[in-house]
Amino acid sequence: MARAVAAQPEWLAQVPTGTPLPTGRVIAVGCGTSFHAAQTSGEGIDSLEFALSPRAADTLVLVSHEGGSQLTIEAAKAFSGQKVLVTGKAESELGALADEVIVCTPEVEESYCHTASYTCAVAALAALRGEDISWLGAAVADRLAGERLPVSDHRRFLITGAGRDWPTAQEAALKLREGVYAAAEAYQLEELLHGHLAAIDESVRCFVLRGEGRAAERSAQAAAALEILGCDVTLLPTAHPVVDIVPFHLLTLDLAAARGVDPDLIRWDDPRWKRARDAYA
Repeated sequence: MARAVAAQPEWLAQVPTGTPLPTGRVIAVGCGTSFHAAQTSGEGIDSLEFALSPRAADTLVLVSHEGGSQLTIEAAKAFSGQKVLVTGKAESELGALADEVIVCTPEVEESYCHTASYTCAVAALAALRGEDISWLGAAVADRLAGERLPVSDHRRFLITGAGRDWPTAQEAALKLREGVYAAAEAYQLEELLHGHLAAIDESVRCFVLRGEGRAAERSAQAAAALEILGCDVTLLPTAHPVVDIVPFHLLTLDLAAARGVDPDLIRWDDPRWKRARDAYA
């Protein structure tokens, strides 16, 4: 994981920036980290949800690190229109179903706690929408070299954000859960303020993604409410999902080192968790 996190500026510089997708409705699907990446495209849907109820669209973008995600394969088979795969592997079962394959990383990431493959997928999706992604590598390099979020002994974490920051909140929680087995929770900003505060107290370490406009106003209010509860709260400025996830990559690495955890294996080295993982495809 540490190698992949450090490699992100170099990998991002290699993300393809070819012809954007044609106009029309575009839906992106994926599972886990790939689902969070898919959400940054504007209309991202969990692969099982799409397979259960296929939506009408002009293009379906499939996001999968190695092109073998079973439910994303089922989603692809349920869709009869144009399919584009964003992946780290040129040839795969999903690749055979897609009309176009975009390989967004120079190699398949070895760690199961995916980092660079996530940011590169998000960048590739942005390029497909016609965005200029040339600045992202340098911005990520700045974040990697900047001040890190402090390590603490909290066992429960909360990350909240709205709009473009909601996928980042979900992915940040997943990294903390995978990498250090922390009880990390992601909340949409407004939903946090409607009942969930009842189960939050000073034992929870909180990160509020600032956002822009109305979201920034609401995030400041959320941070203030969490501080009243006695929480250790950090209000983080945001710029782009590719850049904003990096502090949480570093925090996961730092917490793993402090707690003596290997973040790469996401607990599959423990027989009980391995048996649980082997119980499904």
